[in-house]
Amino acid sequence: MRKPFFSWFLFIILSFIWGSSFILMKEGLKALTPYQVATLRILSAGVILAPFGISAYKKIPKTKHWPVLVSGLLGSFFPAYLFCLAETELNSALAGILNALTPLFTIATGIMFFQQKTKTQQTVGVIVGFAGLILLFYHKGEFSFAHIGYAAYILLATFLYGLNVNYVRKHLQGIGSLHIASVAFGLLVIPCLIILAFTGYFSQTFSTAFIHASLFSALLGIMGTAVATILFYVLLKESGALFASMVTYGIPFVAVGWGLLAGEAFGWNQLISLLIILSGVYLTNKFK
Repeated sequence: MRKPFFSWFLFIILSFIWGSSFILMKEGLKALTPYQVATLRILSAGVILAPFGISAYKKIPKTKHWPVLVSGLLGSFFPAYLFCLAETELNSALAGILNALTPLFTIATGIMFFQQKTKTQQTVGVIVGFAGLILLFYHKGEFSFAHIGYAAYILLATFLYGLNVNYVRKHLQGIGSLHIASVAFGLLVIPCLIILAFTGYFSQTFSTAFIHASLFSALLGIMGTAVATILFYVLLKESGALFASMVTYGIPFVAVGWGLLAGEAFGWNQLISLLIILSGVYLTNKFK
């Protein structure tokens, strides 16, 4: 690590930004529909990343334009809607905990769809992680089986995240992650405007609640997607993939912290479940 202080600074900033995404979704949902919050997130990210996207589009081979769009749909577009739908019933702390399953789904989808070979320790890590997930819903309280249907939205989103990682490895090898993200979001700008029009966003009354929700949703896209993508790309270049992947461990704790400040319920059972999930993530990453 050439610049340890700078790398750890980026690590902390990224953990805070991504960990704050779940509470920002909650704020957006106070006056907007899940579809509007998610669409504003993608649209604002596309606008911010546009300067990178224009130059990146020319550098990416034409044969790779379609895979880039597929990557954008798998890794950003569909998950954005799934998370917002889930948070109509689930609190932001639980969403942050479930998001930590992404590395486990990366291993699982690699085995299922991409003939990826795995070590015994990684398999054990996946099993441990999902055992933590089961424990999370096993006890009584706010986090219970009553919410499993909405939790399934986040599980599907993290499944798509993992699938996208393997898809990029196979079809977009050698193309920078910032190039992929900026072009993918740029291609989604027009569809997002159409979705906002069809959901009645532009015909809503400009009340204080509407403006606040819109600003939080835009902030979610600007910081949680656009700026975070750029910072992660810098961290990746500066410190390598292994250190960058450790951001996974910081995100849920920031999400839980925001949840506690917002008055959301959180107990020892949830903390133990989170630690078990992260232990599984550690095992899968350690032997990559």
